[in-house]
Amino acid sequence: MRRLIHHVERLVAYLGTAAGYLNLVLIVLVVVDVFLRWTFSLTAAWVIELEWHLFALVFLLGIPYALQQDRHVRVDLFYERFRPRDKRTVNVIGTLLFLLPWAAVLFITSSQYAAEAWRAGEGSPNPNGIPYFFPIKAVVPLAAALLFVQGLAQLWKERQASVT
Repeated sequence: MRRLIHHVERLVAYLGTAAGYLNLVLIVLVVVDVFLRWTFSLTAAWVIELEWHLFALVFLLGIPYALQQDRHVRVDLFYERFRPRDKRTVNVIGTLLFLLPWAAVLFITSSQYAAEAWRAGEGSPNPNGIPYFFPIKAVVPLAAALLFVQGLAQLWKERQASVT
């Protein structure tokens, strides 16, 4: 089990790091797009759609990584003052009641959505837009699956921490 968790966490860390580098690509693309639009009134539908797609990749691949690195949003009214044991309890309950069910629902619904986009060969409705939207839509269930598996890894680590 430890080996499986290690491989899952390496994959999540790799994809999270890749998402960080995609941020740089996105920034360069937006700066160039804004410069060309303001200076020469040049832009294209595919450039704007590519910006959306890159942002989606950064966000979707960053979610499991944020969970892994404990950088996710947490409503912290009392948590900071809790003892480590109580924090583990809150993390386990939150993971079981909220994270895992939500990731499962997201995976199921987005898988259907992505499958429909693949079957239809969905692309941009805009002239000169990106010809295929379905690859980016397939990343949604992938991110949900990674979030679910990372949540299981977090549970396992919490269990290991409570045993020691």
